[in-house]
Parts: sequence; structure tokens; C-alpha cells
Amino acid sequence: MTKINKSLTIFSIIALFFSMSLYGQENYQAATVGFYNVENLFDTEVSVGYIDGTRSPNDSLYHISISVDEISNYETEPFDGEFNYENLEGKKVIRPLILQREEFSPGGRKVWNEDKYNQKLKNLSEVIAELGKAETQTAPVIVGLCEIENRQNVEDLINQPALKRYDYGVVHFNSFDARGVDVALIYQKSRFEVTKAKPYVIEIYGSDGKRDYTRDILRVTGLLDGEEITFLVSHWPSRSGGEARSRPRRQKAAEVMKSIFEEIRAENPKAKILSMGDFNDDPVSPSLDKVMKAIPNKGKIKDSDVVNLMYNMFRGGMGTLAYRDSWNLFDQIIVTGTMIESDKKYESYKVYKTEIYSPDYLVQPDGQYKGYPYRMFSGDTFRANGYSDHFPVYTVLLRQAN
Repeated sequence: MTKINKSLTIFSIIALFFSMSLYGQENYQAATVGFYNVENLFDTEVSVGYIDGTRSPNDSLYHISISVDEISNYETEPFDGEFNYENLEGKKVIRPLILQREEFSPGGRKVWNEDKYNQKLKNLSEVIAELGKAETQTAPVIVGLCEIENRQNVEDLINQPALKRYDYGVVHFNSFDARGVDVALIYQKSRFEVTKAKPYVIEIYGSDGKRDYTRDILRVTGLLDGEEITFLVSHWPSRSGGEARSRPRRQKAAEVMKSIFEEIRAENPKAKILSMGDFNDDPVSPSLDKVMKAIPNKGKIKDSDVVNLMYNMFRGGMGTLAYRDSWNLFDQIIVTGTMIESDKKYESYKVYKTEIYSPDYLVQPDGQYKGYPYRMFSGDTFRANGYSDHFPVYTVLLRQAN
């Protein structure tokens, strides 16, 4: 057992104690919020993005994924410019993608087919259904996802047997990301009502002045059991080219996320915001520590603070992914101080506990990457029992029942 999993075992024992306590308190209501980087959830179609600039960018039909075989069925026009809302206004254009044909298609290196796709959907859905279940005895109410190709992937996921009975809704907008991967949010429709949803573009440019297309930040504001909370879902730019060289890209993403916090707080200073994502940075990295000023959950927390619920876990040697025998905690949950309970009254929804979910079946059992998250592909070798190269994370929100 690796060092990190020893730490997680200790936390699991603590979690069991608290969950038993939670079960015994019938006057409390709980809701799990999870996040999972599902690692390259692509369908088997070679796809392109179709953008209908006659629609609003906040319309889910503004930018959709279509098969290359269907292009002739759509009205299109030539386009040679930067993909942004201004340039695309009134136009109907095709956005090419770079990954599926080479890897995630039947003719690609991974020989990606319906059987493998359906196996991945099954595996992922079973993990998602378990997030927070030990504490709440049910599946999560809200889950943020990243590395999904399109809305249909998410629809296929929530219609798997492990999730279908919970009747999840989907919020998703296609981004301009060069790989064609996006973020999304699923929610139990019986407990969460969406009142506002929109994507926020992160505009990044290289030293050559060319646009570096990445994922948007998804904002979903709504009523969780009647209480307004805003959820943000992110997948920040990768460390491709090295951490230091790529750092400005993630700092730009942090600036956008900070501006969203400020926008929401300008509308309501007491707003509750929960931001989750694969930030491709650790809690102590400049993007989160310096730009977001996300502090650990300790001491006196003010409503105006931004609190990183994973900070203390990272300091304790825990992580959600491993690279060259070194652990990182890129998958994080960050909240406003308004979601931190100081007096244990839980009169409205506040953070009760936060965990990295890493049961034994999600851990690579053998080989070079023994002890790492159990991913579905090792290079181009398919593993039917695999999941993702990241562990999911979740937080349990608690409040007194009405």
C-alpha cells in the first residue's frame, strides 16, 4: 500500500465515524457534490464542432458536436479566423478537432469501439453512484465532470443502470478547446433547479500571438433543495511544456475564475459558491494560492474568504493523480467562506466533510503504475477494469431539516 492510500485509510475510518453520526441525526439533510475527471470520454464517431452564430452563446444549440459524415446536412460557410463569440456572430461554421481520428475512433491507435465505450460508461457510472454514499446512503446530488467530448456522452453516462434511477439533468456547453473536450454538470432534478447557466471563455495566447484554445469555466446557479448555490466546473490548461512554462496559462484561468466570484458576489455579497475542477495545479501553486487567494480551512473564516477544502489534504501528502512516482492534488473543491460552518449549527447548507474517493478497485493493482489511479488505457493497451487516471473528489453539504 502506498503512502497516500495509508493516509486515505485513516481518513476512511474517520469518515465512517462521522457517517454513522450523520445517519443517526434525522433532523439533518445532506447533499453530496462530487467532481470527476473521467479521462477522455469520447464516443466512437469522428466529430467536428458545428457553430450556429445566429444563436446566443448561452444557448446549448449554439455549438454542437456532429459526425464528419453529417457536415453536408448543415449550412456552413468558410471561416479562417479566431474562434470567439464576436467573430462568429451571425456565421455558421465548422470547428475541426484534433484527437478523435488519430486515437478515439475505430480506426485509431486505441481501436476505440462501442464495446470499449460502453464498458467505460458502465465503470464510470458505478464510481459516480458511490460518491458520498457512505455518508448519505444515496448518490451525489451534483457532479462536475471534465474530459467529456459532448453532451451525448453525458446523456449516455446518466442513462447507465447505476445512475438512471436518480433522474439526472445535464448542463453542458461545447467549448473551443482544441482537443474537443469539455466540462459538464449533472444534477438530480428532484433536488436541484437550474436558474442560470453560462460558459466563461478563457482567452490565452502564445508568444507567437496565436490563440491557445482551452476549456471554458461552466457556471450553474440554482436552487439546491430551495437554497441558492452557484457551482463552477473547471478544467484548467495542462502542464504541457513544463510547469513553469505553462504556469501563465493557469494563472489566466485563475483570473477568469476570480472574476466570476467577484461577479456573483457583486450580485449578492452573501452568495454561496462552490468551484470544483481539475486545476492542473496543486493548492499551493501560484494560480490558486496567489491569484485566487484560496486559503486552508482553519482558524477564523470570514464570509469574504475563498477556502480550498483540499489544502490540508495536500499538506498531509494526499493526492488525486500520480506522475513519475510523485503525487499531485489537481482535483479540488474551493468554496466561499459563506459555506464554512463555524458553530456546528448548519442552519443552511454548509460543508460537512470533504474526501478523495480512492477505494481499492480504483487503484492500479500491478505493473509499472501499481498504486496509481487505475486508468482504462496503459498507452494504447485497453484494460476493461480501468476507470481514469484521476481519483474523484467530493464534499458533503449538511443543513438542519425544515
